[in-house]
Amino acid sequence: MADAPRKPLRSTRSYGKLDRDGFIHRSWMKGTGVPEDVFDGRPVIGIANTWSELVTCQVGLKQLAEHVKRGVWEAGGFPIEFPAMSLPETQMRPTAMLYRNLLAMEVEESLRANPLDGVVLLGGCDKTTPGLLMGAASVDLPVMFVSSGPMLNGKFRGKDIGSGTDVWRFSEAVRAGEMTLADFMAAERGMSRSAGVCNTMGTASTMASIVEGLGLCLPENATLPAVDSRRQALAHITGRRIVQLVKEDLRISRVLTREAFENAILVHAAVGGSTNAVIHLIALAGRVGVELTQDDFDRLGREVPLLVNLKPSGQYLMENFSDAGGVPAVLKEIGPVLRSGALTVSGLTQGDIAAAAETFIPEVIGTREAPIGPSSGVWVLRGNLAPDGAIVKPSAATPALLTHKGRAVVFENIEHYKARVDDPELEVDAQSILVLKGCGPKGYPGMPEVGNMALPRKLLEQGVRDMVRISDARMSGTAYGTVILHVSPEAEAGGVLALVQDGDLIEIDGPGRRLELLVDDAELARRRQAWEADRTPSQFTRGWYRLYIDTVMQADRGADLDFLVGKSSSEVLRESH
Repeated sequence: MADAPRKPLRSTRSYGKLDRDGFIHRSWMKGTGVPEDVFDGRPVIGIANTWSELVTCQVGLKQLAEHVKRGVWEAGGFPIEFPAMSLPETQMRPTAMLYRNLLAMEVEESLRANPLDGVVLLGGCDKTTPGLLMGAASVDLPVMFVSSGPMLNGKFRGKDIGSGTDVWRFSEAVRAGEMTLADFMAAERGMSRSAGVCNTMGTASTMASIVEGLGLCLPENATLPAVDSRRQALAHITGRRIVQLVKEDLRISRVLTREAFENAILVHAAVGGSTNAVIHLIALAGRVGVELTQDDFDRLGREVPLLVNLKPSGQYLMENFSDAGGVPAVLKEIGPVLRSGALTVSGLTQGDIAAAAETFIPEVIGTREAPIGPSSGVWVLRGNLAPDGAIVKPSAATPALLTHKGRAVVFENIEHYKARVDDPELEVDAQSILVLKGCGPKGYPGMPEVGNMALPRKLLEQGVRDMVRISDARMSGTAYGTVILHVSPEAEAGGVLALVQDGDLIEIDGPGRRLELLVDDAELARRRQAWEADRTPSQFTRGWYRLYIDTVMQADRGADLDFLVGKSSSEVLRESH
């Protein structure tokens, strides 16, 4: 039986025409120094690169892109690198999350507008991975991801220290008088020893692990250190493979199935991943028409225990996770609950990858029979304080505080918190519940990572190291504590969170998944009237801020812009000249 005719390449609409338009498209590309025969019908592969000197996470991507190009050329493709907005989590103000959707829009329009047949996405830092994926999913071309990789283990006085996690720990030790400022600065010098993303299971490494769970990269992409030559080889092989995906017309929508998202959630629970992944995966699912909710994380997360012993939920770091077998070993340990038939861009199913994997360091990767910890993932809490949900990461919390009743100590916004938290006269004790408002998608704007509020100094000096904290904000994946996040609707959108006052009783029942403000309905109605009367117009009246505030959805819906949800395509009907 004869082979079916190959689908015409998308790029031939620009480079394959022997007319004025074809002349223009080819001629100006020849000005970059490419030879005549690159326009002979070979696949044109875009390389979307978020390289930037503003961020350690992505500073190695310039070199990594060259290895992707080698693979593309070798497989008979034509690689074209182009820039995509970089989102340095540690540098951008007011928060990198404000710009995730802007990156997604940029990538979507760049891919659709240009004559590309497939794309390799290069990213790493927290918001670049979901932003790149959301944009690419909206165009539906063949897609592969190469992460920048984690930095080497941090070092301080002969011990390993982890990005973010130990920053929070050292900072509180200084404020409590248990660590000198000189020692704090010495730790700073040893924490970031190479290019790469955080070496803990923060959001960057969580999202890289999830990309493997989704099947959008080659095995071991998540864990190979940024400076490891094996990552360069992986990039090279990715360049080869993306050309084959174009020939097979294996578009991202064929990989991002419901089963792929379920595998990603299982991986998220098994690795003790960042709470930020909940928002990012829901937003990505919305771009491909897969129904996904917070409850899926809670339900599926119960199917697997915590298998990876990494900070902040455990002891080790990403370099150790790589040595232990990485995500493929986790897939093997997930065992019967893995959606093993799910397709991946490697050409293998997830079951194939799991079958070939092995765990080399059982102290780092446990088994279902001997896990690192109990069922992890996230819990979704609901009640009058969060009718559309709030989340907590139990593996990072103090177990005794997951069932708790206490009086609220309220901060109306982040400035109020900073001005008030260390006031010696603040009426607060270890049983109090810290409540922060005005830090949701609309309120900040952008939903910053401030939900893991530092504790009041006077309690730190008494030896208190955890308290219940509630907010409409996010927290860093490297953080820990009994922190209830993503309260929806947020305060700025009129959620009940806006009505909480000092002294109100709040009850948390983690195992029962409840979060209740113990104030009667009549009193809440009175407060709402007063709150509405005191509303002031937004100070953000122009540009991206204005578009974002006017159209961003709540955290439970992924904080995407409302007009970007839903399937799209790569089709462009009109010529440019």
